[in-house]
Amino acid sequence: QVQLVESGGGLVQPGGSLRLSCAASGSFRSIYRMGWYRQAPGKQRDLVASITGGGSPNYGDSVKGRFTISRDNTKNTVYLQMNSLKPEDTAVYYCNTQIRKLLGGIDDYWGQGTQVTVSS
Repeated sequence: QVQLVESGGGLVQPGGSLRLSCAASGSFRSIYRMGWYRQAPGKQRDLVASITGGGSPNYGDSVKGRFTISRDNTKNTVYLQMNSLKPEDTAVYYCNTQIRKLLGGIDDYWGQGTQVTVSS
């Protein structure tokens, strides 16, 4: 059983910053890619950023230069530092991880989502 617990969402003014965290817990062999997706009302879920087990990041075009993804493998945690936030960043943010299970095989897991609202 794998659980992802997200934290750090909230309301922030345009130009402000937030930091999201997602911690994986449970029984598994290892964690591969970790990432963040977001979904605004009436829109599809899109990739915000992802990071490989080796620490190589990948960003969606709309957040490049403003958001930074990082991970702490000792804590099985991925972070998303969001700076210069814009109203269009408003969405529910979901953590996603690729995990190798104890008995083998790789599955995708999703967090419950955390709301980020950028508004004055």
